[in-house]
Amino acid sequence: MSKPAELREQTDEQLELLLKDVQNNLFRLRLQSETERLEAPSEIIKAKREIARIKTILRLREIERERSVAAPAAH
Repeated sequence: MSKPAELREQTDEQLELLLKDVQNNLFRLRLQSETERLEAPSEIIKAKREIARIKTILRLREIERERSVAAPAAH
């Protein structure tokens, strides 16, 4: 699991790739929990939190870009 500071240092492209990777991992974990014994159920919660962190950082960057584009137009 990555720390938020480490995630903020990455580029948008890196975060998108990491997001897809974590989402695939979450899918596998859910599949394991349904079909066989999942050794650590807390891994599902950790994956969900990781996805939320990545999406939050991406959304904050998107909002910041929108503000920087809108700010010069307002003046």
